Amino acid sequence: MLGSEARADGVLLDLGISSRQVDGSGFGFSFQQDEPLDMRFNPEADIPTAADIVNTWSREGLVAVLREYGEEPRAGAIASAIVRQRPISSTVQLASVVAGAAGRQTSRTHPATRTFQALRIAVNDELNTLTTGLQAAVDLLAPSGRLAVISYHSLEDRRVKTFLAREPRVSLVNRRIIRPSAGEIAENPRSRSARMRVAQRLAE
Repeated sequence: MLGSEARADGVLLDLGISSRQVDGSGFGFSFQQDEPLDMRFNPEADIPTAADIVNTWSREGLVAVLREYGEEPRAGAIASAIVRQRPISSTVQLASVVAGAAGRQTSRTHPATRTFQALRIAVNDELNTLTTGLQAAVDLLAPSGRLAVISYHSLEDRRVKTFLAREPRVSLVNRRIIRPSAGEIAENPRSRSARMRVAQRLAE
């Protein structure tokens, strides 16, 4: 643990959920397993679950979440289908409802991917938590210390890009985002959407 006066030469923020959380966590992060619709990173937290959102929010509220946090172009149709099919209690059930509403897909990505992302972000207030974490990381850096942030979707990356551009205490090390190599993607397919930005703390 760093003391209150200690400073760090480097901070790495990896914003992705871990494979352990995705693969059979029991908390509904993936539609690959049939699990309860929870999606809380901390199962002890007294916050609404994904099931609470799916089963109690209005159609308009669901549309807003899917559009804002999932960038889902079929948000209206998906929200309507969710309301019609309620109650929805499991990941597989929700994925089936979304797939039916989304229609034929040309992408290899599962049609429920954006919906699950949106619900997870909403449940855990991820974007506001990210901003808080970025601020704390910069506070911790020593002069010339570096902050590296790995994000996995455009919402996170835009939040990181905007924060670093507006933060007067840092300068960007890489103007272009750093992406995984073809070899790394072949070894770890989940890294394919990763993008990294690096900034350096300026002298005080």
